Parts: sequence; C-alpha cells; structure tokens
Amino acid sequence: MDSRGAQVHTLAMTEPINILFFWTLAFVGGHFLLSSRAMRTPLEHKLGVQPYRGLYSLLALGTFAMMLLAFRDAPFVEVWSPSPALRAVPGLLMIPALILFVSSLTTPNVTLVGGERLAAEPQPVTGIMTITRHPFLWAASLWAIGHLSVNGDQASIILFGGILVLSIGGMLHIDRRRAGTLGAAWGPVALASSVIPFHAALQGRTKIDWRGIGLIRPLAGLALYSALLMGHEWIAGIALF
Repeated sequence: MDSRGAQVHTLAMTEPINILFFWTLAFVGGHFLLSSRAMRTPLEHKLGVQPYRGLYSLLALGTFAMMLLAFRDAPFVEVWSPSPALRAVPGLLMIPALILFVSSLTTPNVTLVGGERLAAEPQPVTGIMTITRHPFLWAASLWAIGHLSVNGDQASIILFGGILVLSIGGMLHIDRRRAGTLGAAWGPVALASSVIPFHAALQGRTKIDWRGIGLIRPLAGLALYSALLMGHEWIAGIALF
C-alpha cells in the first residue's frame, strides 16, 4: 500500500472512532450540563419543570441512540489484549448489576428524577437504598467495568469508559445537587444511606432492609440475567455459549 492509500485507510479507520467519541461526549457531557444548577434552574423557570424534564429525556435518549449506532459502525482497533482469565468477570458482575437495576426501578428513591419529595417521608431510605442510594448508577458501573475487562479495543474503551465516567461522576453530582436543593432534608437521607454499597450499614448508620428488598426483585434480576445470557448474540452480536 502506497502512502496515499495508507493515509486514506487511516482516515477511514479514525473517522468512525471520532464520531463515536463525539456522541459519547455528547451523551456524558449533556447529562452533567443539563442537570447543573446553572443550566437547569433558568430552563425550568422558562419552560416549566415537566417540559424541561421531557426535553432532558429526549436529548439523553437521542444522544444515547446515536452513541450506540456509532459504536456499531466503529472499526475494531485493539489497544490491549484482555487476559483469558478475565472472561468470567462480566458474568459475575452482571448478577449484582441486574439485581440492582431491577431494584432501582421498583423502589422509591430520593436520588431519582422527581424523587425529591421522598426526603420529607418519615422513612426516606428503604429497600435497596439501605445498600446504596444509587442502585441504578451502580448497576451501570458494574456493567461498564465488566465489559471493559474483556474488551480492549478503542470503541469499547470509549463507550464503556464514557458510561463508567457518567455513572461514577453522576453519583457525586446528584448528591451535591440534592444537598443544595433539599438543604436540611438531605441530612437524614445522607446519614441513613451511602454511595458505596453497604458502607452505611458497616458503619452502623443503617440496617439493611432485607424485607423491603424482598425476594421478587433478586429473582427478577436473575431472570433478566438468564434472558440476557441467552439473547446476548442477538443483542450484541457475540454468542456467550
């Protein structure tokens, strides 16, 4: 291949990666920007709370979809070669990830959108929140970490790395925003829960609400885990069996 051909080949390889990086940056950065007080407060006053949340959700879904499409079209460019010993990591991490995911969707949570009113409840921390007040973001973090451990190509590093940054940074961002908007009402929530799973319980600040978590949520998480194992080839194009 001559120099001109090599240059064209390099451009053909890097352009899809740059597009993926752009949409990942838009997805991750858009969350932080639109949820910041400097941006959110004036937009809520101008548009109204519900229209603002609708716009936020629309932009988040749009950038997420574009990010996935860009990931699908990105070439495989290996950065590092994962060890075969790491192959079991995603499977192990996805079990707690999916239990946390299901629990996050079925448990009232003051850290979720519109959950501020729960801070005024007699018991603002129940169920999965006694393990961590950010179950959804921890589910996303474990998913990203698991897939980063077995995918060493550029596209995977950008996609899963971006989601990991959003998840970890999002926990800190939400806590800071809730502390600012709820004031003293945030104190009991912060005291009886923790960002790091089980940290509040180990410190004696709360007791795990096993009754509130129940049996159905873990079983539903395991059922979803089984479905994703069987359907992984259809979803991601990679057969696990």
